Parts: sequence; structure tokens; C-alpha cells
Amino acid sequence: MSKWQLIVKGIVKENPTFVLILGMCPTIGVTSSAINGMGMGVATMAVLIMSNIVISLIKNFIPDKVRIPAFIVVIASFVTIIEMLMQAYVPALYAALGVFIPLIVVNCIILGRAEAFASKNSALASALDGVGIGLGFTVSLTVIGAVREILGGGSIFGVEFAADVMPLVFILAPGGFIVLGYLMVLFNKIAKR
Repeated sequence: MSKWQLIVKGIVKENPTFVLILGMCPTIGVTSSAINGMGMGVATMAVLIMSNIVISLIKNFIPDKVRIPAFIVVIASFVTIIEMLMQAYVPALYAALGVFIPLIVVNCIILGRAEAFASKNSALASALDGVGIGLGFTVSLTVIGAVREILGGGSIFGVEFAADVMPLVFILAPGGFIVLGYLMVLFNKIAKR
């Protein structure tokens, strides 16, 4: 598989949100706006890329009995670094994402890619897989957040165009499920062509 195919596969064929249906907690929890979705996606992508590289490099030194705990330690280390960087440089986004940032540690996308891909492939291939899956997750969360923000708040990336006339339900969790369901159907119809 070429380097480009590894990246595209994570965006389309193995999209974590719309195809694999992974990471639903942050998908519904943080996508009330496009900027929150994009911020969560980028943070997750950074952790995914870095943990995939490190896990790929240390996979031969980890005994099978402690493989998963070792992966979690690596992932948690990168989540802590990303969390501190966000708190220092983007405090408003850090505050908006709240508890969902530390929960990246237990995000099944990251642990799943560590187990299924990084522990069996080279560091470069693992990094590219992290880029593809991370981009797929980021794009998904951003699109879901944008649709919810437009339908529920009458704005996009904070720029208002129709406030006070939009149904609030799309900003709330039920609206998140509705938007996710329709976008999932649309994505899979387009991807199968």
C-alpha cells in the first residue's frame, strides 16, 4: 500500500466516525460548534500520530503480557503533553473541551490503531496511518460541529448570520445524534460511489 493510500484510507475507507463508528463520546459531546470539533480532532490527531510512532518503535521491547498497559502509558503521556500545551496556548478551547481532553487516553480510536496497526508496522507507516485516521476524525468532527452550529445557532465558526431563529435542539445532544445519523448516511452513500 502506498503512502498516499495509507492516508486516504483513514479519511474515507476507515473513517473513524462515519465508517468504523468509533469515538462517539467526543463526537456527540464536543461538536456543538465547528471550532470545538476541529480542536478536539486536531488534539486527537496529534496524540494518535505521536503514540503510533513511539509504539511502532518500542513494540519489540514490550512483553505480550503488558502490551496494552504499555500502550496506555505511551498514549497517556502524549495526552498530558497536548493537554498542557492547550491549556497554555489555547485556554478558551481548553476550557470548552473540558473533560474530553483527558478522555483521549481511553479513546478507542487511538488504542485500536496502536493495537491493530502501529504494533505491526514501521514507524513511517504508523505515522501516516495516524495522519489519515486523525484527518478523518478531525474532518468528521468539524463537519458535524459546523452543521450543528449552523442549524442550532445560526452561525459558523462563531460568525452569526441568523441567531434567535434557529431550533436549539441541534446544539443539544439529541441534535448531535440526528446530525451524526444523517451525515453518516450521506458519507457512506458518497463513499460507495
